[in-house]
Amino acid sequence: MSKLVLLVPVLTSLALAGCASDLDAMDDDAELTSVSIETSGLEPLAGGFLYEGWAIIDGAPVSFGKFNVDLSGTITDPDGIAIPGSQLSAGRDLSTATDIVITVEPAVDNDIVPSESKMLGGALASGQATLTTAHAGTGFASDFADATGRFILATPTSASEEDETSGVWFLDLSSNPPIPGLMLPELGEGWAYEGWVVFEGQDGPVPVSTGTFLAADMPDDFDVFSGPLGGPAVPGEDLVANAPEGWSFPTDLSGRTVVISVEPVPDDSPAPFVLKPLAGDVPDSAADHQTLPMTNIAGGFPTMEVTLVP
Repeated sequence: MSKLVLLVPVLTSLALAGCASDLDAMDDDAELTSVSIETSGLEPLAGGFLYEGWAIIDGAPVSFGKFNVDLSGTITDPDGIAIPGSQLSAGRDLSTATDIVITVEPAVDNDIVPSESKMLGGALASGQATLTTAHAGTGFASDFADATGRFILATPTSASEEDETSGVWFLDLSSNPPIPGLMLPELGEGWAYEGWVVFEGQDGPVPVSTGTFLAADMPDDFDVFSGPLGGPAVPGEDLVANAPEGWSFPTDLSGRTVVISVEPVPDDSPAPFVLKPLAGDVPDSAADHQTLPMTNIAGGFPTMEVTLVP
C-alpha cells in the first residue's frame, strides 16, 4: 500500500512535467500573427486618412491593418476606438518578415497594396524593429539630419516698395550670385515639401501655406497671395493680395516663424504634416533682403517600436 501511495505523486509529477514541456513546445511553435506597436511623436491623421502597417515577406507587402492615433498617441482603430494592447493582426504568420513599413493611406482606399506615401520603416531583428524615416523602404531613405535652410523677406511680385517684409522666399543672398536657400533630400513618389508662415491667431498658431514643391531650385505651385510681377525660381510667396478671411495683406512678417514640412500626396489636411525638418524665426523688426537661417528640427520626427507577437 505504501509503495502505491509513493508511486502516485511520482506519476503525477511526470505527467505535469510532460504537460509543461508540451506547452513550451507550443509556445516555441506559435505563429507570430500580430504586431505590437509603440509610437513616439506620431500625430493623428485627418480627413479619413489612416496609417497602415505592412510586413515585408519575400519582398512582398502583407498588411497587418489600418490604424490611427489620438492626441495622446494611443493607437486606435479606423473608428477611433483604442486598440487593446496596441496590437494589430495580420491573420497569418509573420515570422519570416524581414522589414516593417508604415504608409499613409487615403480616405478612399479600395486596393490591397501600399500607397506611395511610405513614411516609416525598419529591418526586423529577433522579431523587433525601430521604424524611422531613414529606412530604404520609405519615400525618403533619410533622417533629414543634413537638411539646411535659409530665406529672405522680400516682395518681388509687388510693384510697391512699402511691403518688402510681407513676403518670404527660400533664397540665399549671402552667396554671389544668390543660390537656392534650401538643401533637402530628394523625395520619392507620394511626398512633397511645403513652405509655411506661422501667424499667431486668437486661438493659437495659424499656419499659412506658401506652396508645395519638389525641388529647391524651382518655383512652388502656389501664387495666390502674390502680386502681378514675376518671382525668383525658388519656392516662396509674397503675402500681398487675396488674404484669407480674417487677415489683411500686405503685412509684416517680423516675429513670425517660417517652416518647411514634408506632406503626403494626396494630403490628409490643410495643416502642416508631422514631418517638419526645418524652422526659422523671423527677428522682430526684421530687415528685408537679409539672409535668415533655419534650424534643423528633424530630431523630433516620429519613430515607432514594433514587435512580432502570437
